[in-house]
Amino acid sequence: MRIAIFATILLIALLYAAWKGGGPERAMVGIAVTIVVWDRLLVASGMVSYHVLDIGYLAHDAFGALATLALAMVAYRFWTIPAAILHALPLLAHLSRAVDLSISPVVYLTMQVASSWLVPPLLILATWHHQRRLKQCGSDPSWHISWKSQPRDKGQHSPKPS
Repeated sequence: MRIAIFATILLIALLYAAWKGGGPERAMVGIAVTIVVWDRLLVASGMVSYHVLDIGYLAHDAFGALATLALAMVAYRFWTIPAAILHALPLLAHLSRAVDLSISPVVYLTMQVASSWLVPPLLILATWHHQRRLKQCGSDPSWHISWKSQPRDKGQHSPKPS
């Protein structure tokens, strides 16, 4: 029942973000869909184990952490930073398991999945804020532009060759 509730909340969040979100919210939809498909493939393969360090889920969680960190680096949104943190927390479960194999499988599982419950509400809230900013300001920049080449200041000229 818990999985069905989470899946429903996640589906609502993903549909809302895909429909009403800006670039970062839609990018998060892509990341989340990739994570869910990867999860289903791991479960279908039957290689999931909470009694040892689970390499499949370690790679899965590393992808989630790196993808959301990359999103946080380029998105002009604050919510991407907590999203990246929430996706990095499961890596602590894998680190704990690697350090101490005697950790209970239930604790290992809980450490891996507990923070994921906060991601859908965060995405819903982020999409709602995006819509609110659009209504108030008429626009809501999605991405940092610092990596694009900036025009030189008028007072700043390169030296002319002599």
